[in-house]
Amino acid sequence: MSSRSPLLDVEGMAPTLERVDEALRRSVVTDDQQLTELASHLIVAGGKRLRPAMVVAAGDLVAGKAVSGDLVMGGVSVELVHLGSLYHDDVMDEAATRHHVDSVNARWGNLRAILAGDYLLAKASEIAASLGTEIAGLLAATIARLCEGQVRELQLLFDTTRDVDQWTAAVAGKTAALYATSCRIGALVAGRPREEVEALTAFGTAYGMAFQTVDDILDVVATDEQLGKPSGKDLADGVYTLPTILALGSVEGGELHTVLGRPLEGPEVEAAKLLVKRSGAVDQSVEVARGYAEEAVTALQGVPSSPGVEGLRAAAIGLIATVDQG
Repeated sequence: MSSRSPLLDVEGMAPTLERVDEALRRSVVTDDQQLTELASHLIVAGGKRLRPAMVVAAGDLVAGKAVSGDLVMGGVSVELVHLGSLYHDDVMDEAATRHHVDSVNARWGNLRAILAGDYLLAKASEIAASLGTEIAGLLAATIARLCEGQVRELQLLFDTTRDVDQWTAAVAGKTAALYATSCRIGALVAGRPREEVEALTAFGTAYGMAFQTVDDILDVVATDEQLGKPSGKDLADGVYTLPTILALGSVEGGELHTVLGRPLEGPEVEAAKLLVKRSGAVDQSVEVARGYAEEAVTALQGVPSSPGVEGLRAAAIGLIATVDQG
């Protein structure tokens, strides 16, 4: 199994993503030098920019067609929401690094990290408001869903009775909602017909579910070197994702119950990962990921072909290929 989920690779998109990066940097410049430094920390560190890429792709990216400034700013707004959520996540997780640099909380402390995260969310809302009331309302609702998903997850930390429905609800809020919003903003800014807006939103939702499922699988089966971070972190931190939930309900579940329910370290993490892999839950999770990815591809039926739409389709098919390598 690949250690990386495929990115959205569309010919001709690179210059637009460079515009997104430039606009991202400009959007967080303030009169206060430290706030500018805090808010731009992860922007400067780089990132996949997958969500802005989806905004642009869903906005009917066509070879040789100029991408509007509004589409670029739509990409900036969703990326700022993503980054703001990372600032808050790192505080809650007490994370030391992010994107191979010190996390904001590790470098400047929790209070400044929280305030900087709030600032990024506020700037995202300000930009969304400039794109129209529908997009402003959509982004506000998405931020609310991210909070709801995080609360759902926090309520169930170290809970070995967490079930698939609870996992699905949390992922739908934490991950899938922002992918869906990215596609929807792109379609709305481009003025696509309503049926295409809904189809692209459905694609984003299904893609986000597949993306997170693959990420959960990799946390169990990939090495630290492949991931670029400690593997098994979810198990260690009590965030029981789909493979673990399915393993707990398997024949191996009894032994796994005795290991989980508390923080794990070192050899305990490896032992828990081994039990999950022995249970057959990884293969079951692969099938779930494949189902979501195929649902994403199906959602694009009837959406006129363009380089952007074909890039979205290829990204979902790439997720299927990723899990098929397992």
